[in-house]
Amino acid sequence: MEEHYGLTREMYQAVAAVVDDRIEKSLVRQGYEQLAKGQQRLGMWMDRVEDALERLAEAQARTEERLDQLAQAQARTEERVGRLEAALERLAEAQARTEERLNNLIDVVGDMQDTQGILKGRQLELFYRERVGAYFGPLLRRVRVVSPIEIEDDLETHLSREEFRDLLLADLVIRGYPRHLSDAPQVWLVVEISSVVDRHDVERAQRRAEHLNKAGYAALPAVAGEDTTKGAQSVAEDKGVLMVLDGRTSFWEQALERVLAK
Repeated sequence: MEEHYGLTREMYQAVAAVVDDRIEKSLVRQGYEQLAKGQQRLGMWMDRVEDALERLAEAQARTEERLDQLAQAQARTEERVGRLEAALERLAEAQARTEERLNNLIDVVGDMQDTQGILKGRQLELFYRERVGAYFGPLLRRVRVVSPIEIEDDLETHLSREEFRDLLLADLVIRGYPRHLSDAPQVWLVVEISSVVDRHDVERAQRRAEHLNKAGYAALPAVAGEDTTKGAQSVAEDKGVLMVLDGRTSFWEQALERVLAK
């Protein structure tokens, strides 16, 4: 009879079977234990995943809530911007109407000032015409106002149509004899009158006096008013144009010398 480790073949096989069974059971038990531990770890991981997903869901909910709040705030902002744009548009329209009214008012005031200036100029013309002796008497003897119409035949003979018409527009024409020159000939003054004498007044007086000179009359230019610009005063002094400001005369000698030297 064959023996193994002092055991018969049958006894050895029986012992081996018991050992194999115990080993198998041990392995199964270990497998179950490992599986249980794995399931336990899987459960813990699943719990952590569920917690993370829950936290993610809560964060997502908070994000969506904040987005809703932001959307609402944006809607309120857009509404306010819309109201502000409408208010600005109404303000711009009101501003445009105000500017239009202001421009109309400026035009009215400008027209009134122009009219006032014209009326004041006419008043000054009448004033100097009525008081020609008071203002020009210290310079001329036998001073008198003359209308170019009185010598129109002579003027039309020597002047062009435009020159004659220009002379007719002179504010005042007077004539007389230089008071302190007994042998001096009669002279004519072509006077432009303005509240504030400017360069244009001086230039018109010069031009119209030249028309009379061209027709053979000893004429000198003159300007009269209440005040003058520096430019007008400078030109009058340089060109020898008599200036009468509120009763004060300037550049008479220069003007008289120029006309008598011709």
